[in-house]
Amino acid sequence: MTLSADPQEPDSALQLLARPGFSLVLAYRIFAMLSYQIVAVTVGWHIYEVTRNPFSLGLVGLAEVLPFFCVAPFAGYLVDHLPRRRLGMVACSGLVMTALVLTAVAQGWLPFHGVWPIYAAIALTGMVRAFLSPIYNALFARVLERTQYARGAGLGAVVFQTGMVVGPALGGALVAWGGKGVAYGVAVGVSLIALGCLAALRVSEPVHTGPAAPIFKSIAEGGRFVLGNKIMVGAMALDMFSVLLGGVVAMLPAFLHEILHHGPEGLGVLRAAPALGSVCVGLWLARRPLQRNAGRVLLFAVAGFGLCVIGFGLSSNFWLSAAILLFYGAFDGVSVVVRSTILQLATPEEMRGRVSSINGIFISSSNELGAFYAGTMAKLLGLVPAVVLGGFAVLSVAGITAWKNPTLRRLNLRDLH
Repeated sequence: MTLSADPQEPDSALQLLARPGFSLVLAYRIFAMLSYQIVAVTVGWHIYEVTRNPFSLGLVGLAEVLPFFCVAPFAGYLVDHLPRRRLGMVACSGLVMTALVLTAVAQGWLPFHGVWPIYAAIALTGMVRAFLSPIYNALFARVLERTQYARGAGLGAVVFQTGMVVGPALGGALVAWGGKGVAYGVAVGVSLIALGCLAALRVSEPVHTGPAAPIFKSIAEGGRFVLGNKIMVGAMALDMFSVLLGGVVAMLPAFLHEILHHGPEGLGVLRAAPALGSVCVGLWLARRPLQRNAGRVLLFAVAGFGLCVIGFGLSSNFWLSAAILLFYGAFDGVSVVVRSTILQLATPEEMRGRVSSINGIFISSSNELGAFYAGTMAKLLGLVPAVVLGGFAVLSVAGITAWKNPTLRRLNLRDLH
């Protein structure tokens, strides 16, 4: 495994951050993530506080992933055919609306009872999230040169995971200090900041000439492109099945209550630990972009991810669990950077929205679908057996991918330039 800087990539990470357009795109990403992560932590605690049922935590994931699946293909089409900056502002407005609804539920301002209004708000979040990543990926390619993509992907991963570090910790602290209503209210504020970043962005948009292709034909074209690229579809499938089978984050409220015996502040620490590990990896890869033996590095990282899942399931010590989740996030961070770089380098400009949406269906939704799977397995087998079994399943996925997809195993990123 070799990590090496690309001699054809002259700009340093600091020089990229000095570009106003790139900085605003990154700011949009981190503030949107802050909003989403604060809401995710608060909703998990909110639901478990009401139901005391791990299965209800899985239903949170299902309530988000089903609308995501329905909207994502059309979101990609719209990103490829409408002004991306304005579409992003509409999506950020959706985040504001979701947090406002949840604030009203927590404060008792709505004449509804039970958990269904919470699930309805999460369903709206799923629809909004279908737009966030395609918009980011499309704008990313407009504010950077192609030779800057690998280093920019590392910085993007750092910013993304920083949002996932700060968001959960902030969400847990806000719930412990001011209650659920305060946490949801802060999510409203950071959503508005994300919207403001896009409002201030000045970027050229692709010029579309001639009539737009029929929507379903256009979506199918994007699907054929992805499925025809063995490297891209292999990386997406590897990450999807790993997160689907090995995700433990959705079960953290139950682990805290039943095994680790900590309150909401502990939830913030455990939710932040994986993201902190990813940030450390992203900073390294932004400084020294991965070029050679990227496929092997990716496969070893997924295997390490599976071992961490097993270790977390067997741990009964809070700080040992937090340390394991730190490495869990570091291994996942390698996958994020490699996959993001493949996506940017291998995708034609006119297909960025559709390909990014398909990537979202493979990857982003696997977190929520994995939450439903984890909740179901925990109810059937118990918390610890379900998580440990998932870790062994991830190891199997890494082994099968290495065997069945030699093109991905032999991947060098410099070959995609």
